[in-house]
Amino acid sequence: MIRLAALGLCLAIGLGGALATPGEHLTRHVDPFIGTDGTGHVTPGATVPFGMVFPAPDNADRGWSYSSGYQFRNPRILGFSNTHHSGAGIPELGDVLLQPRAGWRWSVDTRDFGARKSEERARPGHYAVRLATHGVRVELTAAPKVALQRYRFDRPGRVQVLVDLQHGLHFVDGPAALAADVTPRDDGLQGTVWRRNWVERQLSFVVQFSQPVLKRQTLPPRPGEKAPRLLLDFDLGAGRVLEARIALSTVDEAGAQQNLATAAGRHFDAVRAAADAEWNALLGRIRIAGDARTKRLFYSALYRALQHPSDIADADGRVRGPRGEVLHAPGGVYHSTLSLWDTFRASHPLFTLVVPERVPGFVNSLLAHHRQMGWLPLWTSWGRETYTMIGNPALPVIADALLKGFGANGAIDERAALAAMVETSTRERPDAAEWAQRSWQVLDRYGYLPFDLQQGESVSKTAEWGYGDAAVAAVAERLGQAAQAERFRARSRSWLQLFDDETRTLRGKDSLGRWRTPFDPVMATSPMNNPGDYTEANAWQYTATPALHDAQGFRQRLGGPQALEAWLDHFFSLPVPKPDKHLGQEALIGQYAHGNEPSHHISWLYAWTDAPHKGQRLRERIVRRFYGTGPQGLVGNDDVGQMSAWLVFAMLGLYPVEPMHGRYALGEPLLSGAWLARPGQAPLHLSGRGPHACLDGRSASRTALSHADLLAAGALRWQTRPCVRD
Repeated sequence: MIRLAALGLCLAIGLGGALATPGEHLTRHVDPFIGTDGTGHVTPGATVPFGMVFPAPDNADRGWSYSSGYQFRNPRILGFSNTHHSGAGIPELGDVLLQPRAGWRWSVDTRDFGARKSEERARPGHYAVRLATHGVRVELTAAPKVALQRYRFDRPGRVQVLVDLQHGLHFVDGPAALAADVTPRDDGLQGTVWRRNWVERQLSFVVQFSQPVLKRQTLPPRPGEKAPRLLLDFDLGAGRVLEARIALSTVDEAGAQQNLATAAGRHFDAVRAAADAEWNALLGRIRIAGDARTKRLFYSALYRALQHPSDIADADGRVRGPRGEVLHAPGGVYHSTLSLWDTFRASHPLFTLVVPERVPGFVNSLLAHHRQMGWLPLWTSWGRETYTMIGNPALPVIADALLKGFGANGAIDERAALAAMVETSTRERPDAAEWAQRSWQVLDRYGYLPFDLQQGESVSKTAEWGYGDAAVAAVAERLGQAAQAERFRARSRSWLQLFDDETRTLRGKDSLGRWRTPFDPVMATSPMNNPGDYTEANAWQYTATPALHDAQGFRQRLGGPQALEAWLDHFFSLPVPKPDKHLGQEALIGQYAHGNEPSHHISWLYAWTDAPHKGQRLRERIVRRFYGTGPQGLVGNDDVGQMSAWLVFAMLGLYPVEPMHGRYALGEPLLSGAWLARPGQAPLHLSGRGPHACLDGRSASRTALSHADLLAAGALRWQTRPCVRD
């Protein structure tokens, strides 16, 4: 049955197909519509890797289903805004919406500017759609700091464009714009809007059209609106094409104007070609063997994984930081859209393999945030802290980078990084909101967070602080600070105080040491709609969290390899009653919830047992069931690329189970071959199937293959027989 299951997966994703050759145009394998229907929350808009702007269509301006502004099955488009998070779980951004129409049919009394879509197309760096009722075909593309929109009208002459500065993607009630200051220009307009939704932020912009504005009208404000909606009229004469260029800045209008200048003199098609070329170059850093469907699955996932975090620094290096103060971005880059609770697990380790030149910029952005705030970030949007999710997920990102050598030659100030990590993990903030980075004195006093003293999520926070503490310990040890390392290593074991031998799960305990009673380990809780001891998960799903930093210690607490195997077998077979996707219970196999991050490493824990093949069969099942090549091809929120990064690693056959330790666990590839580019070296060749992993002919540890050893090797091959050089 195992062989049949493996064969089924091979047939399903096309193993053994043709190799992606150096001359192959890889962007043609990417389908930006994957994950745009359902809970994937992906947008098919146009962007460049880690770009500041992301022009895309918006079907709606609010609601959890429209976190990216888009659902594939929604037939109407409100317009095209220029900033988006793709794959996030909360709606935000959606700035400066434009909507074109042929003729002069709109007036200030118009209520509905939406239009039905048809002939929708997308590929990396380009999106196109026809709005038949508006008599126009819309195209979007992007440079790193400039969004471009091109409108081809069915007939020449007079046209209109709605510029909606009130529009935004939001979940708060009522309008999200607090104030606006807008100045007309002969070729468009510029200004600043102050907004409040997930974060409170300032957005400066310039909108420049290829034709002069003939007439402008301001629509009557709706109740509570503070930013204008304008109708701009143009006369194209005998022409049919109008272009708009939109540049943004977190700082001021001068910054937006400088950003606009970065694309000056470049034709729309040249910008589109440059975006395609940049995507093609990055996708080409991993070349795989496979049929068309396999390549579509793999390269679409790699594409989604490399869209964020966004570099929001202006062309002159200025950026508005988390307290709203202007700072000079280190190295001229400053990354936001940092969904760290999700992406520390696989996305950031993937960056160290695929885009190593960007890793110092990611880490230095975290440290710049700390210099303003006094703590490292959790989840940032447009440079501001959202205070979303728990733990200290920036800590493993920093540790992973430093342990892999990215601090060499001063690219990252390692001692400043450790100081920031320690302060984040120890400094009390009684004036802060109830969020992740406080209650350290409670933890030190009790050795865990008692549920009667910690307001909700006590078990999840105890467990997640553990991987943060392990990250601090790893960096302290690297820098020769043995006492500091031992202090945090000891604190990382706090989860042991909450391990309940009766249920074999992590269970809440009060300040007197009494277990939570009554207790149902399969009942999921969430602070949003079902408060309890867990964060978008249940006791079973959080019990394996300590394995993120100490898989061997987790195995030991359960009783050894056989006991871990039995625990995993039960975990993957015990059903979830009445699953609720809003509580993280989505894409289920037993208690495993692939639609939410706390489960992502758990199938890989079979590598610490005598039955690693069980984990491999599970991953094959996960890929078959929860990843596809259509709009519903993601079951669960992409979480700003984490779901996609998981798939890339699973198809390659390795995974950063303990992401703060600079190493990988090994499974088996779901590809017949892959070639990973490395600076100054020949590509690393990954190939084969079987229980034995051979690194340049010698056995590789299936639980602790170091990043350095992986990159120093020429080949990693899986085979049915032992390695010949052992």
